[in-house]
Amino acid sequence: MAQNNFLSGVPWRNSRDLKTLVENRTTYTLDDCELNIFETHQQAENVNLVFGDLVLTAMLKGKKVMHLFDKPGFDYLPGESVIVPPNEVMKIDFPEAQLDNPTQCIALSISKEMIENTFNLLNEKFSDKVLTQEWGLDLSYFHLINTQDLSEIINRFIRIGVKERSREKDLIASLALKELLIRLSQTQAREMLEKTYKELSGGNRLAHVVNYIKENIRENIQLDELAGKACMSKAHFLRTFKQELGLTPMEYVLKERLKLARQYLLIGGFQIQEVSLMSGFNNTTYFIRAFKQEFGTTPKAFQNA
Repeated sequence: MAQNNFLSGVPWRNSRDLKTLVENRTTYTLDDCELNIFETHQQAENVNLVFGDLVLTAMLKGKKVMHLFDKPGFDYLPGESVIVPPNEVMKIDFPEAQLDNPTQCIALSISKEMIENTFNLLNEKFSDKVLTQEWGLDLSYFHLINTQDLSEIINRFIRIGVKERSREKDLIASLALKELLIRLSQTQAREMLEKTYKELSGGNRLAHVVNYIKENIRENIQLDELAGKACMSKAHFLRTFKQELGLTPMEYVLKERLKLARQYLLIGGFQIQEVSLMSGFNNTTYFIRAFKQEFGTTPKAFQNA
């Protein structure tokens, strides 16, 4: 998981200020949302939490086991987010929380009006979506690995909620909230593509392009070539891909190559130059720099860890 996709967190509550050691809650109320910061300082099981609005939760530190939709629990770790619909009970275990190793997360409840207004505006202005019919959130993809853009806007929103003191705080938060919803939608679109691109590739242009990228990741892939696969002009393809998935086609290609390189490094037994070539890089120095930027460590250090 990319190191820069983790959230920066917020200061811990002083132990004298804690009202409870399990899900101690600090709340920041804004016009269109409510930012809650939860800390848990001891092991606990079957802690229930529910909100009346849709909630974006994001792990800052520690580990939870989250139970949702009457499904088996799953590990919930820093670098991940979970979207929870209104009035859905979250059942949470804290298997590792201790006074010297507490768990910290946020829960951002967002008003129904803000969500509807944001996506209605997007559907009016950018109605020519390719991957899905319209802008919105799909609760089929509720457990997300944070992208860099999503992490950055969540971090920014935490700073606004916790530290912003200006009279314009609610307006600033409202603008950030709109961007957050867009990044969430784009992150979900990428999650959906990763799981369905093969079955969608015969009838969806972006899925067809993603399938082509994955099948030819070791080749010299060019933007013109990808636009041709999508039957779009280069400018239209670039704009559509970035708008719907949150990154450019060539950024996507780079991330796919780095994912492949990481797999080779985990297998072991390869020289760094071999891994670079097998993953589609023709410049080892560039590969090492890109790998470190994505994963926070060099390929050699990752291999030896």
